[in-house]
Amino acid sequence: MAHTAPRRTAFAPRRTGRRHPLVATLMALPLAALLLLVFDGWETVATQASSVGAMLGR
Repeated sequence: MAHTAPRRTAFAPRRTGRRHPLVATLMALPLAALLLLVFDGWETVATQASSVGAMLGR
């Protein structure tokens, strides 16, 4: 297979660096809301968040 130059699009150039935390939060909120509805509400989410926090040592 021939080696070609990497593709670059004019509409969405790749930037290096970190995403702003607010942008990351806004991206995650719809998925969090969907999981909240699918997995039985606040109690389950609170339990899982507590477990993750304990596992991370917070």
